[in-house]
Amino acid sequence: MTQETTHKGSCHCGKIAFEVDGNFDSVMECNCSHCSRKGYLLSFVPRTALRITTDETAISTYTFNRHAIRHQFCPQCGCAPFGLGTGRDGVATAAINVRCLEGVELTTLERKFVDGRSF
Repeated sequence: MTQETTHKGSCHCGKIAFEVDGNFDSVMECNCSHCSRKGYLLSFVPRTALRITTDETAISTYTFNRHAIRHQFCPQCGCAPFGLGTGRDGVATAAINVRCLEGVELTTLERKFVDGRSF
């Protein structure tokens, strides 16, 4: 298990940049229609662990199905670095697309499969 640290991340063009505190040694790989098309590798953290370091007005939002997660993406490059929502416990949560973090070696991550198509 890796120690919780601060990571920097961004969309492809850099218009959306952020910092996030967390332990990113395992990720969720979901087969729902959205995650599978985008290729997300997600890790969930408390919303307070995510700090957006660029102008938040540059962020666009996409919702679908139950509109429970506000998928945040860059209208310039189309990259979706994180989503925002509320966990089952009522706590504000951020779903971090670990593919958008600097310096994370994706081949070393434990992948936990989630059958999102069944939700």
